[in-house]
Amino acid sequence: MKISDLRGILTYVPRFRDRIFVIAIDGEIIENDNFPNLILDIAVLRSLNIKIVIVHGASHQVRQYASEKGTPISNDDGTGITDNDTLNIALMAANRLTHEIMEAISSSDLRSAYANCITAHPYGIIGGVDQLFTGRVEKIDTEFLHSLLNSSAIPVIPPLGFDGDGKTYRVNSDGVALAVAEILHAAKLIYVTTVDGLPGNGTLQGQLVVSEAEEYLKTHKSSLPPVLVSKLTHSIKACHGGVPRAHIINGKKDECLLQEVFSNEGIGTMIYANEYASIRRARKQDVSNLLNFIKNSVQSEELIKRTRAEVVAQIQDYYVFEIDKNLVGCVALHPFPEQQTAELACLYVSSTHENQGVGKKLVQFAEAQARELGVKKMIALSSQAFMYFQQKFGFNEGSQEDLPPLRREKYLASKRNSKILVKLLA
Repeated sequence: MKISDLRGILTYVPRFRDRIFVIAIDGEIIENDNFPNLILDIAVLRSLNIKIVIVHGASHQVRQYASEKGTPISNDDGTGITDNDTLNIALMAANRLTHEIMEAISSSDLRSAYANCITAHPYGIIGGVDQLFTGRVEKIDTEFLHSLLNSSAIPVIPPLGFDGDGKTYRVNSDGVALAVAEILHAAKLIYVTTVDGLPGNGTLQGQLVVSEAEEYLKTHKSSLPPVLVSKLTHSIKACHGGVPRAHIINGKKDECLLQEVFSNEGIGTMIYANEYASIRRARKQDVSNLLNFIKNSVQSEELIKRTRAEVVAQIQDYYVFEIDKNLVGCVALHPFPEQQTAELACLYVSSTHENQGVGKKLVQFAEAQARELGVKKMIALSSQAFMYFQQKFGFNEGSQEDLPPLRREKYLASKRNSKILVKLLA
């Protein structure tokens, strides 16, 4: 995405203005050369009146300090047992990182504050083993956080918590970020880590609805690095806890935050609650956008040319797939009730969302609509994507006899010689 393209950015600004983003930054990112650019991204978000809370980890620095001192540690990420030596190293690492983050924020002419807002209790005894100084988040001082946010300051929260007696506990930063995002009703929870996001079949999983993310975690957990298992697990919990969107992005990439927030395709993986992406029936005011959306595919003869009048006349047959109110896919289902047949047509997905399951969801949606209409046979005409329909959706090659009479006339008149595909619906 070209950040200079203000038109693209401005489509998002009204939705995010005065909303809260919780940004969880891994300790390793803070030492990366790109960290100053990440802070500049945060400065841009603040300039757009987006409220920011930063939660940071320290596992990378805990490992470094322990190695330098020759001190064995019981864990580095705030899970498992935290003995006294590990706690002392974690305190040193966390305090240093909080200071470095606040220094970087100040260099962008922004205000920040160390936010001592986490009340933690001991994790307790698990499997008969005392977890010692490992804690769990019990309470968050939301009034304090809101007072900082309302004064235009950026709260910086380390992976530490305190109980009523003043004892300090190590807490997992991913869990802290989740708890803060939920209690503040954040619009986004963004995990900034050292990997691009969730791997797919040779590509990146750009977006997953929370139910898909749960299935992905179940089937891929054993093959994922621990950092991604943690991020994905907490992202799923966030969506169930009322946070609309959780993101996993690579903080080593320049403009990572801006590209993820202000572009449809993003650069990482987004886990979203079910209301985020939706297929809806097209409306008349969508026609110009729809025709412009498919024009490249029409020019390459993947799709047949449609006039504005034709689309308006059949607008009730068209459906669009939206992400954040931006069109990323479309499909049409033209019914022929007398023949109990329906034609799947005008299937198109933007290049930015290819191989992310959008086309599959559109076809499945159209098939479900066809079944509701009592359709017994679906047809599709394709000159270039016929293998896609056959291999992915169970269509078989048919003949002109499978076409309703009116559709057959139009087919012969077009002289496109498209393959006729048929799928019988049980």
